[in-house]
Amino acid sequence: MTLVFIAQDKLSVSKTNMRYGKKAPDVSDILPTVRKRGIIQTLLVRPNCQEGHFEIVAGARRYHAALIVAQETGEAEPLPCRILAETDDAAAVEASMIENLARLDADEVTQWNTFTRLVKEGREVDDIAATFGLPDLMIRRILALGNLLPRIRDLYRAEKIDRATVRHLTLASKSQQKAWLALYDDPDSYVPTGHQLKAWLFGGQSIPSRFALFSLNDFKGVTIADLFGDDHYFADADSFWDAQNAAIDAAKDAYLEQGWSDVVIVPPSDHFHSWEFEKTAKRKGGRVYIDVRTTGEVTFHEGYLSRKEARRVERGEASNAAKPQRPEITSTLQTYVDLHRHAAVRAGLLAHPGIALRLMVAHAIVGSHLWTVRPEPQSTRNDEVRESIETARGEAVFDERRRAVLDMLGFSAEEPTVTGGNGDDYGVTGVFLRLIELPDPAVMEVVTIVMGESLAAGGAAVEAVGTEIGIDMADWWQADDALFGLIRDREVLGCIAAEVAGKTIASANAGEKSKTLKRIITDHLAGNDGRKKVERWVPRWMAFPPNAYTARGGVATVTAHAKVMAVRDKVAQPDPEEREVPFAEAA
Repeated sequence: MTLVFIAQDKLSVSKTNMRYGKKAPDVSDILPTVRKRGIIQTLLVRPNCQEGHFEIVAGARRYHAALIVAQETGEAEPLPCRILAETDDAAAVEASMIENLARLDADEVTQWNTFTRLVKEGREVDDIAATFGLPDLMIRRILALGNLLPRIRDLYRAEKIDRATVRHLTLASKSQQKAWLALYDDPDSYVPTGHQLKAWLFGGQSIPSRFALFSLNDFKGVTIADLFGDDHYFADADSFWDAQNAAIDAAKDAYLEQGWSDVVIVPPSDHFHSWEFEKTAKRKGGRVYIDVRTTGEVTFHEGYLSRKEARRVERGEASNAAKPQRPEITSTLQTYVDLHRHAAVRAGLLAHPGIALRLMVAHAIVGSHLWTVRPEPQSTRNDEVRESIETARGEAVFDERRRAVLDMLGFSAEEPTVTGGNGDDYGVTGVFLRLIELPDPAVMEVVTIVMGESLAAGGAAVEAVGTEIGIDMADWWQADDALFGLIRDREVLGCIAAEVAGKTIASANAGEKSKTLKRIITDHLAGNDGRKKVERWVPRWMAFPPNAYTARGGVATVTAHAKVMAVRDKVAQPDPEEREVPFAEAA
């Protein structure tokens, strides 16, 4: 693709553009910048059927902002553009959607229009998902909106009905959707929305399949799934309860075989109130209460007695319940067994570093009562700084690899992080067993994501790693408005001007205001007004190794680098008196 400057009257928004429509998009967020600096980022265009004219594939919001500025100033400056081949509609749609998804969240109906065009162009769901870095399920959810009546989609796009209502409407047949719209249009009728809509669709009781205690594969009745694929509901409540009650009876028999003194089924007409009971061990006669709700949900409360019975047990009075069998080993003996098994396993791990690595990674991901690992929050109160980080190349590359690792571990790609689990012991085990199945290169991929997420920003570790692996910040960063908006020091600006524009220009403008110095710097970085564009400039504080512009100090990265180098020198040349004693000598 070639960079060209095209007059505004030669441009129009392509129908493949995600923002195409009769209504101009909201550009209030970028308009101040366009007024001040013009259009800096190129538009992606392709030739139109009219000779010499081009249609905009990506960059419609910048184009509309430029039109507003042209109306205000009376001057329509040519816009920087890169030309795409005119024959590839699918590539044009993808380019538009990738850009817009990265900048301004589109509503789901707009995404549906765009994804539908891609499908018609021959793209498969997995291809679309790979292109945009989204899970297959999310693409299918959005495409599923096509099964709704167009008017319902329009109401959703206009935010006149909420997401919960739309998702429940996907359970409805076309005739039910029409009936619901008739209620919506009648000002005197009650319109069911949200969870009330489910009851309306199912004639009073909607039971989700997740409450079933029985296997859905063996269920002879009918379940209905919403088009988003998340929830299933039983079409016939009676058939559900027949299967559910049979599963409850089977669970009761299993508890009795395990040695519980009694199992009480609490019917939907009653409730199990925990404050009326006390937790009591099985060996002391505790019962199991199976709490059944009208929603279909069943909760198992193991080891409870009524308060009256619990007081009787404390006094040593005989209980009507059958005395449970004495456990095979005491709690102290169990501790003895646990500690010896622990000692054997950790000694055995010494010969299996690969297993130990996978177990360590699982702990770093999920946590435990001995492990607390938190992801770096990357928090800032400054909106410009937040936007700069979110759109940085480094963040985009890391997030793409993170999604791949989430998928590799069987996690949802919508999870914001890999690390930060709840410390569940069996959760650690699950991740560990998944890691066991992965080859070493894949595990190392997981390690890099885990370490990247839990690497503290602004710390000495960032300095040490960046220096060790030779990070060139010019590969990952380029100057933006956020940076220059944060520089307040005129002396520093003068030094930067000398770096970017040359000492002669910096000296000639030494007495100018900070605003003028910033404009000189940005003009040279962008190559404006015939100036030679300065490529790959990075401020001294951001480089590896970092440096300062003045002798005043106060630059945390410079201080951290000095400490890291001091530690490195000490490690390279240890003090003879502090030399560690080898293991063999100590033995």
